[in-house]
Amino acid sequence: MESKNYAEVLIDGEIYTLEGQEEEAYLQKVASYINEKISLMKKQKGFTKQNRDYQVTMVELNIADDYFKSQERAERLEEQNRALEKETYSLKHELVTTQMKLEKAVHELEELKKNQTEKAPEKAAGK
Repeated sequence: MESKNYAEVLIDGEIYTLEGQEEEAYLQKVASYINEKISLMKKQKGFTKQNRDYQVTMVELNIADDYFKSQERAERLEEQNRALEKETYSLKHELVTTQMKLEKAVHELEELKKNQTEKAPEKAAGK
């Protein structure tokens, strides 16, 4: 069983004690992300004039938007990864096929050279 970690974080001017299995540095990173979102929203015209519930909801929507965009990006990257893996497999197969053809051609060339070498003394003796 993993031990729980506790971290005091500052979010929008208030201190919260977070508990989780993640390291404190990670919990601080999460709090920093939330603070960044709050700060960005506060820069929007009229945001600070709205009631607290509205502000919280807007920050939550903004974070949810980031989450879904990140998920879509991850899905696109997974698709690209699958396509690249398929292409890599195809290229490896093509490489093996080409290497086999090359080995066959080298073997045939060696046989031809061997046959020519064997016939050369016969021609010289027949002159």
